[in-house]
Amino acid sequence: MSAPYPFVERRWTSPDGLTLFARDYAPGPGVARPPVIAIHGLTRNSADFEAIAPLLAQSGRRVLAVDVRGRGLSDRAPDPMTYMPDVYARDVLALMEQAGIDRAVFIGTSMGGLITMALTAMRPKAVVAAILNDIGPEVAPEGLARIAAYSGQSVEIGSWADAAAYAKRINAVAFPHYRDADWDAFARRIFRQQPDGEIGLDYDPDIAVPIRAAGAKALVPNLWPMFRRLAKKKPTLLVRGAASDLLSADIAARMKKAAPTMTCVEVPGIGHAPMLDEADAKAAIFEFLAEVD
Repeated sequence: MSAPYPFVERRWTSPDGLTLFARDYAPGPGVARPPVIAIHGLTRNSADFEAIAPLLAQSGRRVLAVDVRGRGLSDRAPDPMTYMPDVYARDVLALMEQAGIDRAVFIGTSMGGLITMALTAMRPKAVVAAILNDIGPEVAPEGLARIAAYSGQSVEIGSWADAAAYAKRINAVAFPHYRDADWDAFARRIFRQQPDGEIGLDYDPDIAVPIRAAGAKALVPNLWPMFRRLAKKKPTLLVRGAASDLLSADIAARMKKAAPTMTCVEVPGIGHAPMLDEADAKAAIFEFLAEVD
């Protein structure tokens, strides 16, 4: 087995003074190409990209996989109402400024795609192209209700076996083919063991506060104007899990109608959201990026 592809632990400061974290993968040899900034979903962190990020880096692109505020090694926010896509987008722009990046390709999984759309509206020139992973300008209420039901909820974990069981319980609908080893690896991405041995979810439970405050309005956000601005003006790839309960086939079809030049791929047998290590997803991403400079 080859050694894991190395990354540098990069930290930057948000506009409101938080210290935030990213995994920074140096590009392999070759012609310099625009870097990739990868942004995870609501309850996840930069570890979600540990399979695809090294491959992208080896292909010649610098990759920064971020921990959005309140997740992973990034600071928790004193004000939970800053756990909002527009604030996250400003945080990413601060990363770009402090890292000397003028423009980048964005990969956004779920919430990360919403952040990408918000960022495009704020600073269109910063976005070279976008890969939206199982997310659109509208989401299916049943999928978001499922996610909202467990987000921010406390869970008692006494061992890594408990953590793997929790990961399976919450995500088996999306990855029905996963085996015990897969769930153990999954658990080690979404949980963190503290120095005292305690194992806990690797995010601030207060990330759910804005969702609860918005109530029913949070279930069907309308971001169609932002999506059209992105997908009509920037090369865009939509990756959809064929069994996704968040990005329905109907929503994906309407996205394609609104942006006919958008490239689309469905990942068979996968729900919300593909990990981007699936063969169909990887092939589509590398074919798409081959044309992006």
